[in-house]
Amino acid sequence: MPATWYNNPSPITRRVRAYFAPVTRSTQIPELFDPSIQGGFPLDSPPSSWISLGWIQNFMRKTLSKSTALLTGIPASPLEQARETLQAQVSFEYLSWTKLTMALATGSQHMNILAPAGGTSLSADGSTALPAVTPQAGSTSTSILLASSDLSSYSVGSIIAVDVDYSGETGYVGFPVSGAYIKSSLSDVDYVRRVTYNVGLVSAMSSIGLTLAEALPGGTPVSGAKVQRVLGFVDREGGSFYQEWSALFVVEGSQGERIFYHYPRLQAVTGAEEELVPIDGKTKGGLSRVHLKGQYLALPITDPLDGERVVCYRSMLPAANAMV
Repeated sequence: MPATWYNNPSPITRRVRAYFAPVTRSTQIPELFDPSIQGGFPLDSPPSSWISLGWIQNFMRKTLSKSTALLTGIPASPLEQARETLQAQVSFEYLSWTKLTMALATGSQHMNILAPAGGTSLSADGSTALPAVTPQAGSTSTSILLASSDLSSYSVGSIIAVDVDYSGETGYVGFPVSGAYIKSSLSDVDYVRRVTYNVGLVSAMSSIGLTLAEALPGGTPVSGAKVQRVLGFVDREGGSFYQEWSALFVVEGSQGERIFYHYPRLQAVTGAEEELVPIDGKTKGGLSRVHLKGQYLALPITDPLDGERVVCYRSMLPAANAMV
């Protein structure tokens, strides 16, 4: 049976999928997406290092780049164009509240609220924490083995943070994502675990340890890592630290075509922002859904292919039998 070729119409899609990956801040090395190798990945199982944020809505991207004409002659007339500035922004709304979406919707540090020790003074970002405990040998990214005496602080449904003690260092801290930049030494031994993204949810317990619902982003706990219980998350509007992430937005058309928007480097340009959206659009005084909003500035990289400075790659993989 001969193939039927057709002119592909404008893609029709329901929503956009978002994926983020950490940028190595000390070297400014982003996470790259290769459409030739990774373009057909299952949307629920993104390539390694990319973290799925699920569906987003009101996705909007706009270029702020400007071109200028080079003039020559008398009277002056355009000879050619040159790019004067290179800039772009992306904005959208998250449809879920998680640690990562909360963090991405703010521009500064996003911290874990560590379970407090008894009798401590109040603090807006969490008081002195219960002492951290050391995972036992044999722990993995999904199984944290603990001494029997340490298990009583945890239960199914607990959230844990796994990272090293803070020991007075300066610069970027947190693994595998840089959660803060320390300009001068601090005194809080738990500070790295306060800002770490290496967190997990306890889905089961045994007499020897904790089983996590998903693998820790940082994999098997590194040497020197310790475990603390997390009650929730807190971020602050203000401060001098800017998070930076690589981003991938996927539009899947009804014919099977895919459009990718790959931003190697994004930084938030607004503080924490939410929007109350009535569940029933006709009833303003009824129940409302709280949507996190994010707006980001795209930072440039140098493409090793030809040395050009770019802020975004837009790729399109056509549907089967679509005319090109």
